[in-house]
Amino acid sequence: MAKARAIVKRRKAVRNIRKITQTMQLIATARFQKCLQRAIAGRPYTERMSAMIESLSAAGSADHPLLASNDGVLRGVLLTITSNRGLCGSYNSAVLRQAGEVMREQQAAGRQLSIEVVGKKGLGYLRFLGISAERSITDVEDRIAYGRVAEMADRYIAMYTERKISAVDVVYTRFVSAGVQRASRLRLLPIEPPKAADEATARKRIEFEYSPPPQELLGKLIPEMVKIRLYQCFNDSIVSEQVARMVAMKSATEAAGDMIKALTSSYNRARQSGITMELLDIMGGASAIDG
Repeated sequence: MAKARAIVKRRKAVRNIRKITQTMQLIATARFQKCLQRAIAGRPYTERMSAMIESLSAAGSADHPLLASNDGVLRGVLLTITSNRGLCGSYNSAVLRQAGEVMREQQAAGRQLSIEVVGKKGLGYLRFLGISAERSITDVEDRIAYGRVAEMADRYIAMYTERKISAVDVVYTRFVSAGVQRASRLRLLPIEPPKAADEATARKRIEFEYSPPPQELLGKLIPEMVKIRLYQCFNDSIVSEQVARMVAMKSATEAAGDMIKALTSSYNRARQSGITMELLDIMGGASAIDG
């Protein structure tokens, strides 16, 4: 019966673990709903901002320092967005794998990288590799203030316009849907110049009279576009983290349930075997007495 008692003890431990994973799944689900609203709400604004910049560029010359490439500058910035906590499946490993590809690519091109990281998991990984991060942020949980992101974007814009860096890349997890999230790379700076419209589209375009002039409006909207895109990267990463944790905890809960069933079957077999042995001992003793 010692084996049966060991199985009971283990089954109790697994049940306690299942309670924890169920609770974490519920918390992740609640956070996911809140984060999803922020991530989705920002996308129409970003799309309209892009359309407005394209329209203004068509009305005048798209000439802005953030649209021009800094040729000859061999230093870039890589911002990697990870999480502070684990238990979220392959969320962090996929992002860090993508960041590693960017680092190898820049190294092969002979460029230096200023590495910045968001999240304790990313920072710990860099330390494991012996790579020092220029800057790190480890206090972002399920949301980040827009003002803080705007300060980061302003710093990147200043570095780029002063020709201290040639590019800013952001590696993050892009939220596509509740079932699809992809580790992605976004070229934050320089901004890709708006594509020229084809002849048919140009004929259909309505001509507007802008005040102030298009070039002045572009000067204000393009830096704002950089901030909005960076903020969207953070929102996508945060909601993707909650989805990954929700799925991971659901899988862990289901696995714990399967283990409990298996342990229960093992316990029943062990108990049945013990009872059978006791009965055989009794029958053997009775036979000896009768004999």
